[in-house]
Amino acid sequence: MKRAAFFRASVFLAAVNGGVSAGWISQTAAQETGEPRLALEEVIVTARRKEELLQDVPISMTVFNQQQISDLNMVGTADLATFTPSMTANTRFGPDNSSFSIRGFVQELRTTSTVGVYFADVVAPRGGPSVQSADGAGPGYLYDLQSVQVLKGPQGTLFGRNTTGGAVMIVPNKPGEQLEGYGEVSAGNYDMYRTQGVVNWPINDRVRVRAGFDQMEQNGYLKNAAPVGPDRQGDIDYIAGRVSVVADITEDLENYTVFSITDSKNKATTAVLMGCFPQREGEVPPGAGVGIFSPFCQAQQAEYGLDSSSDFYTYASRQPQTVNRIEQKQVINTTNWAVTENLGVKNILSYAENETTLRTGVFGTDWIAADGNRLWFTESDVPPGYPTAHMSTTVWELQVQGENGPLDWQAGWYYEQSRPEEDSANELNRYGICAENPGLDPDAFRCQASFALENVGLAFGNLKFDNRALYAQSTYNFDAPFSLTAGIRYTWDKTWGYSDDVQYGGFPVSEPGPPTTVRCSDGSLTYPDCRQEFRQDSDKPTWMFGLDYTPHNDQLYYAKYSRGYRQGSVNIFGAPGFQTHEPETVDAYEIGSKLTLTGTVPGIVNIAVFYNELTDMQIQTGFRGAVNTSGITNAGQATIWGAEVETSLSLTEQLRLDVAYAYLNTRLDSYEVPAPIPEFDVSVVPTAVEGDPLPLTPKNTVVTSLTYLLPVPEAVGQVSIGATYVYTDQMLASTTSPFGTIPDSKLTNFNVNWNGIGGSRVDALVFVTNAFDEEHISYVIGLYDAIGSEFYNPGMPRMYGVRLRYNF
Repeated sequence: MKRAAFFRASVFLAAVNGGVSAGWISQTAAQETGEPRLALEEVIVTARRKEELLQDVPISMTVFNQQQISDLNMVGTADLATFTPSMTANTRFGPDNSSFSIRGFVQELRTTSTVGVYFADVVAPRGGPSVQSADGAGPGYLYDLQSVQVLKGPQGTLFGRNTTGGAVMIVPNKPGEQLEGYGEVSAGNYDMYRTQGVVNWPINDRVRVRAGFDQMEQNGYLKNAAPVGPDRQGDIDYIAGRVSVVADITEDLENYTVFSITDSKNKATTAVLMGCFPQREGEVPPGAGVGIFSPFCQAQQAEYGLDSSSDFYTYASRQPQTVNRIEQKQVINTTNWAVTENLGVKNILSYAENETTLRTGVFGTDWIAADGNRLWFTESDVPPGYPTAHMSTTVWELQVQGENGPLDWQAGWYYEQSRPEEDSANELNRYGICAENPGLDPDAFRCQASFALENVGLAFGNLKFDNRALYAQSTYNFDAPFSLTAGIRYTWDKTWGYSDDVQYGGFPVSEPGPPTTVRCSDGSLTYPDCRQEFRQDSDKPTWMFGLDYTPHNDQLYYAKYSRGYRQGSVNIFGAPGFQTHEPETVDAYEIGSKLTLTGTVPGIVNIAVFYNELTDMQIQTGFRGAVNTSGITNAGQATIWGAEVETSLSLTEQLRLDVAYAYLNTRLDSYEVPAPIPEFDVSVVPTAVEGDPLPLTPKNTVVTSLTYLLPVPEAVGQVSIGATYVYTDQMLASTTSPFGTIPDSKLTNFNVNWNGIGGSRVDALVFVTNAFDEEHISYVIGLYDAIGSEFYNPGMPRMYGVRLRYNF
């Protein structure tokens, strides 16, 4: 077949056991001793939309294979952040609804993502307008993969959706030419039970099929002390399926289709109370509710014994029937046409739907008022028959790639359209208790006010996105060991949105009853005419220039400059007058080297040093008034610089060392506090401080792994022992709380692999994550200034289990 090399499937040049990649480390027999050894293998990636060796790509990146993902017990894409220096995940709404940050580029609530997640070359479907959802987070991706590639820095020239932080590329295994597969079962603590199965079936010489599934259940690690509501939250319960078909229509024309579906339904997560704090003069902004809320919070502490000595994972909330439901389905069709040996065309079409329903007490509260009434602070719910979000995303991309002597080039067209499949809704019960779900009829509301500040909000709204781009990039390879790369892209982004946001109040204090006041959240509107429509258009060019120097096949030195861009958008549930925001841009400079060592200690050493200037930064700002809420403003300028080092060394034939380190220095250089709009009765609450580091940017992160292959006879099988240590420095989560800094964490994982047990087709894995059960915080909410209480999201406790696989 004469299909062009840049359209070959991305595969790893690694040892294969039962059709499943054994990873970066191949366990092979030494030529002289006949004993198994660890061998460093070349890795092929598609970071520039074509197949290249990892060491030949001038991009700082972290790459995982399926074996590493299994050894580290990764379940959802949010788990990638734990083991990727420079990458963090915001888990405020749970791991299934996380947003990602790379090199300090944070996605604020209700902005577009700073990190694009791509599955089979297609960006993940968008989520909804009220909380982060979809955008590549959640379970159902991390099984039967060739690789996961985390690209750091702006990648907008070649990739579909413009992002400032980077991209995560999830590459599934493509149907192969052999009949093979595996079946797998896992069990562990918290009643964990997981099954997987994959079958690869070559139907004939031209058609190949690969089908697989992944299913998991695990009890929650968050324990509820209240007698009402779920006993535990933070559980896992999902099933995912995938079917891939490759059809060689002719020798030069290939069609590749991937069908995938995920159904996840768990009890959601909540935050744990850190402490209750009385109002102190001068410490909180005027009008804050500290003096009102502190006694309620302290009454909860007294009843449940929740204080600084309490169990780290215990909360109290009477929110019943909590649920986080994510249903996603997607079909991706890719056609590759090798027009000539040096010219190829790729067409990508995709359609996806994502539906999310989130119902939970956002903060773990069962407050007790002076009259004995109970309330929780901020319940996120949906009225009957409505989802939190239900969006469809259609993607079409046309690429042309060519080679003309020393010139490699590619150009393309990108189109993405996201539309609501139905109205989304969010029911926010901030201060009162409702006897039943209010539904849609205000006359049916039966709520009880706990004190003067009662508030039940019912908000409907939706967003539409339209993204288009033209791009081109080329690399000229000089006769000398230099190559020059230049790329340009022009993007047109449009966002439409509407909201219908109503506030209900005046509920009786003595018992549940109907509201006596109904008004629009936007005080400039008169009920029932609360509907508002918004639109935000933005278009900008982005570009990159790079110079590579390759004095030897084992050495690459590079320097590049990139302009990155993140679109402006609509925040339909934002503060009045602040429902739209403009784009932000970044100028990114990077120098780096990639070295392959071939001496006594073979391995790789990759280094990158970068400097970024972020302008018109999208910052979430708080607003107080008739309704307390937030809005996005282009109020900041920031500087980000740092360094990344990744090395992998084969110390002996049986011992391998991997070390990844990142240093991040971030600073908010300027923050222009927006002035309130006179016709809207709101005051501005600054949420950032000039000179502070950016949120969720630890200064130092280290990931160290050691793998030892036991020198046992070949008849026994291949036995390896691995240990991984992760250190994450302290990082800022919120400037509106003296407790807003997340402490540093030290996590240790162990795994034991026994492949080909006794010469059979059976593999076994024993794993433990967070082996020393360190209590670590993943997020701090930052409510001290607002309500005199503080909350945190606990990180995962110790998890352990055993996994058995049969390969055929």
